Formats: sequence, C-alpha cells, structure tokens
Amino acid sequence: MKKHHLFFSILVLCISVTSISQNKIDLFNGKNLKGWKQLNGKAPFEVVDGMIVGTSVSNSPNSFLATKKEYTNFILEYEMKMDEGLNSGVQIRSHSYKEYNNGRVHGMQIECDDSKRSWSGGLYDEARKGWRYPLEYNEKAKTAYKRGEWNHFKVVAYNNYIMTWVNGVPTANLVEEETETGFIALQVHGIGNNKSLEGKKVWWRNITLQEIDADDFKQFENMSAPQVSYLKNQLTNKEKAEGWKLLWDGKTTNGWRGAKLDHFPENGWEIKDGILKVLEAGGGESTNGGDIVTTKKYKNFILEVDFRLTKGANSGIKYFVDTELNKGEGSSIGCEFQILDDKYHPDAKKGVNGNRTVGSLYDLIPANGLEYNPHLPREKYVNGYDHWNRARIVVNGKKVAHYLNGIKVVEYVRDTQMWRALVAYSKYKIWPNFGEAEEGHILLQDHGNEVEFRNIKIKEL
Repeated sequence: MKKHHLFFSILVLCISVTSISQNKIDLFNGKNLKGWKQLNGKAPFEVVDGMIVGTSVSNSPNSFLATKKEYTNFILEYEMKMDEGLNSGVQIRSHSYKEYNNGRVHGMQIECDDSKRSWSGGLYDEARKGWRYPLEYNEKAKTAYKRGEWNHFKVVAYNNYIMTWVNGVPTANLVEEETETGFIALQVHGIGNNKSLEGKKVWWRNITLQEIDADDFKQFENMSAPQVSYLKNQLTNKEKAEGWKLLWDGKTTNGWRGAKLDHFPENGWEIKDGILKVLEAGGGESTNGGDIVTTKKYKNFILEVDFRLTKGANSGIKYFVDTELNKGEGSSIGCEFQILDDKYHPDAKKGVNGNRTVGSLYDLIPANGLEYNPHLPREKYVNGYDHWNRARIVVNGKKVAHYLNGIKVVEYVRDTQMWRALVAYSKYKIWPNFGEAEEGHILLQDHGNEVEFRNIKIKEL
C-alpha cells in the first residue's frame, strides 16, 4: 500500500514539473531579434553567436530592447554578463506610453550592478518609483554576482510578488502595491559623454519564460530573502507571523490623538483613499490641526512610514515623545526623523552640516548613507514630488538607526557622553535628559505644509 502511495506522489510531482516545463518558451531564438523591438535610446542591439549584444554609445538615453508581447505572472530566466564600468538590467512588467514622458520606458527593473555597491538582483522601478529593493535589505546576497563573468538570473513574478535569484542565491523578495502587465526589456544604460565607456558591451543568452498560476507559485512562497512589502495599509501573512502591526488602519483615527488633545484634531488633517494627509496651513509649526501621536507608548521597535512631499514641505516623524513637555506653542518634544524638501525649504541650510535635511536626526546628526556603505554613488536616495519615500526607524535599547528608502543614513547610541554633547549643542539643550526616555509616543508632525502618509506599521522588539 505504501508503495502505491509513493508511486502516486512521484507521478503527481512529475506531472506538475512537466506541466510547468512544457509552458517554458524561448524569448530569444538565438538567431535574430524576431519578437523584439527597440525603444528610447540609440545603443545598438545585435545577435552574435547565439547571444544578444548591446553596445554603449555616447549622448544617448537608456536604450531598451523590448518584447512585443506582454506578461503578468511568470518565471523569467536569463544569463548575462557586462563589461567593467557599465550598469544594466532587465525590465519586467514595463511600459512605454506616448503620454508618459513621451514614451519613456518605465517599470520594474532587475538590477545588474558592476560597481562595488553590489546591488545586482535588486529591484528598481525605472523612471517612476525609484528603488524598491536595494540590496541593503539583503547584505548576504551582495556577493552572488560575479563581475565580468556570466551570471544566471531568475525572476518570479506572481500577482503582487516579485522575487529574484542571482546564481542560485535569493536576492530580492518584494510585495508590490499592485499587479501590472507589461513587456520584458533588456537595457543598455546611458553613459552620457563618458568616452571611456563608449563601445563597451552587455551580453544576454538563454532567455526563457514560463507563465505560471497559483499552484506553480506555491513552491516559492517561503522564499528566504527578507520580504519588503508596499501593500497599501495591509500586512502580508509573513509580516503578521513576524509580529508586525498596522499603526494606522488606513481608514479611521483609531489609535491616534492630538499631541495636546485627548482626541484627534477636528481640522488640519484629512483621511482619504488610504492616505493620511496633513493640510497646507502656511508653514506654521503646529498652528493648524497640530501634531498627532499614538495613544500607546513604544520602547523597542521597528517603525516604517511611507511619506510623500509637496514642493518646499516640512514635517517629521518623532519618537520617544513626551506630550507633557512643551504645553505651549510649537511641536511636542522627541527625537525626530526629519521630513523635508531639501532643495526648496530653507531649513535644509540651517543647523550644522546638513543635520536638518531629510532622513536626519533633526538638529543632531545629518543623514549620510556613505557613512555605512562608502560604495554608494550619493549620500542618500530621495524620490521626488508625487513619489513615495519610506522612513524606517529601528530602536533597540540605546541603539537607534534611521533608514531612508531602505538605506541606513543615521546611527547613534543614546545615554552616552557623545549623545549628551550633541544635545548640548542643539536646540534641545533646554530639555532635561532629552532623548533618554525608555519609552514614548510616536508622532507625525504638522508643520503647516501638505505632506501625505500611509503604510504606517510597527514591529515591537
């Protein structure tokens, strides 16, 4: 009897694997570019010895070779290698519409990164949302990509889930806010007028795709790379299992009150379409609806908040807030993750060494990702107006860190000689034992400018 059960199980497995493999197609026939079309830039793509070869050219925007057919749920596999100094990637679920930046290709890209930043396999939303899964989320995966060699990439896209592997190593595990249908495209990144990169090449081969359904996806549900979710005011099953909770439900004022009130402000804030918005009021600090705080206090936690700025806006996310301090005018007192338009708000140029810019520990420590990864091309990654940014604050005892769009930009230890020296040189010096409380409220600031919030969630440690 047991033998019959074993035989049946093996038969079912074989049928399942066969059904998926039979669905696999070659996107590239190894002979010509039938089924593909070039978009945007002028970098040439050609077929050489069964490979697609893209060659970089000066003074061209990013060039893409896109499939004529569109796909939604699939397993995509390909091999690629790249000359030194280039940047490239493969688009999935992507688009090119005349009404969007005159046809500019936009959508999710699987990064191929030749630099020491080492983000190959990360996920970047080209010409739209910016970095969704930089490999700062998954440090262990940074060594998977082999520079100058052939590398095998695997991508699983199913409904909201997008997962990647590089040379068999799990690299990214993203849950997007929506599911899209779009083309696959190979990218040759623009090089500007850099003559040293002109004529360098990117190669692709063995490009296959198999469309999948819910049963096919089950084998990937426990993907081991850390999960990052952008579901709108929702938690994934994995987040729930890990102890995450929504700090705002996306609909009501439950769990929040005015910092100087026993109820939620009657004006100055708006809840609409899953967005919590502080309204424009001329830039005054807590002069309209006023700050809002959680009704509960928190001690050790990971807090995530998505925020969207308007031009010239100022706001902040505060923690260890004591609402009994500063009963007068102005904002309640606590450590602050600064939210600011660094380009157009004058506060960015005040303080010391940029310690009032976005992501900074306000008036104390400037945000600078290069402190923690010297191979980044810039200090911090900030998405522009009408685009969402993600703040992440990690508090574990006396140690605190700020992350902006997945990248660490601030780290400090409270209750130390260094901490007190920083406070003594800041605007907080008038508040005894500033920042040293064991617990406090979490606050969203009304600074009189329109700023939006959503996806507010917390995991207590």
